[in-house]
Amino acid sequence: MDKIKISASQLFVLVFLFEMGSSILFGLGANAKQDAWIAILLGLAGGLIVFFIHYRLFLFYPELILTSYIQKIAGKWPGRIIALFYITYFIYITARVLRDFGELLVTTVYTNTPLFVINALMVLTIIYGIHKGLEVIARVGQIYFGIVYLMAISGFLLVTFSGLIHFELLKPILENGWKPIFKAFLPETLTYPFGEILIFTMIYPFVNEPKKIKFVCIGGMILSGINITITVIITISTIGPELYTRSNFPLLTTVSRIQLANFIERLDVLFMLYLIIGGFFKISLFFYAAVAGTADLFQFKKKEKLTFPIGLIVLFASITMASTFAEFVKEGLEFATAYVNLPFQIIIPSILLVIAFIRNRKKNLTKI
Repeated sequence: MDKIKISASQLFVLVFLFEMGSSILFGLGANAKQDAWIAILLGLAGGLIVFFIHYRLFLFYPELILTSYIQKIAGKWPGRIIALFYITYFIYITARVLRDFGELLVTTVYTNTPLFVINALMVLTIIYGIHKGLEVIARVGQIYFGIVYLMAISGFLLVTFSGLIHFELLKPILENGWKPIFKAFLPETLTYPFGEILIFTMIYPFVNEPKKIKFVCIGGMILSGINITITVIITISTIGPELYTRSNFPLLTTVSRIQLANFIERLDVLFMLYLIIGGFFKISLFFYAAVAGTADLFQFKKKEKLTFPIGLIVLFASITMASTFAEFVKEGLEFATAYVNLPFQIIIPSILLVIAFIRNRKKNLTKI
C-alpha cells in the first residue's frame, strides 16, 4: 500500500468540497419544483445510509481500497472483473463532471473557445495535481475551504440585500403531494451527489486517524447537504420554480440578477470561480480513484505513470459522450442516474456487504 497519509480534518474538507462539487451547478431535484429542497434533504438521509454500507465494508478490510477488497469478497477473477467495472465507472463519471464544467465555461464566458480546449486545460491541471499526490490535493482543499465558505456567505448576503429573495415562491409546499418529491429523490438526489461518497472507499485506508472517519464523513455530508439545501431554497426564491426547472445553470441565473446600489453587479465570473473550485476537487477525486484502482488491479508500482493515458481517455470521453449539451443532460438524467450510479453506489456494495458478512461471520470487526 502507498505511504500516503491524510488527516481527519483534510478528509472532512475533501468530503465537503466533493459533495458540493457540481451539485449546485444544475437544478438538483428540479422535478419536484418548489419542493426540490425536500427531495435534497431526503437524498441526504438516504446518502447517510449508503455511507454506512460502504463504511461497514471498510471495517472488514481497513487496510484495503475498494478494488482490492472486492477481490477478497467475490473471489479473485469475479472480483477483478467487478473492480475493472468500477474503474470504468470512475472514468465515466470523471468525464461527465469534466463535461459539466466545460459546458458551463463555453456557454457563459468562453463562448468562442472550443469545448476540447477548455476540457484539455482542466485535465492537464488535474493530471499535475494527481501527479503531486493525494496529500497535496488535500492540503490545497484546506486552503480553498475557507475561500469557498467566504464566497458562499458573500453571495447569500448580496442576494439578500439586493431584495431578490421572495419566499412566497416556495409555496404551496407539497402542492402535488409526495409523488414528485420521491421521483426526484430516487434515484436522483440519492445518488447525486450523496451516493457518490462511494469514492472515498479508495481513500479511507490512507487516513491517519481511522477512528474519526465515520464522524468526519457524516459531518462533511451533513454540512454540504445543508449548504446545498440553502442554495436551492435561495435560488428558487429568487428565480421561481419554473425558471429553476428550465434553466441550464439556475445558480448562475440567480447570481446574474444581483444588483446593489447601481455599483455591485455582474458577479457571474466571481461565482463561476466558486463553482470551478468545487468542480476541480470533484473531478480530481474521481480521477484519483480511476488511477489508484487501475494501479491496484494491474499491479503498477508507480501509479503516476497512469495519469496521462487515463487523462487522455477522460478528455476524449468527455467530448464524445454526447454531441450536444441537451443530449448530454438527457443522458445524465435518464441513463447515468438510474443505470450507472444506482448499481455501482448501492446495489453492488449491498451485495458485497452480505457476502462479506457471510465470509467473516466468525470474525470480529476491526474496532475502529
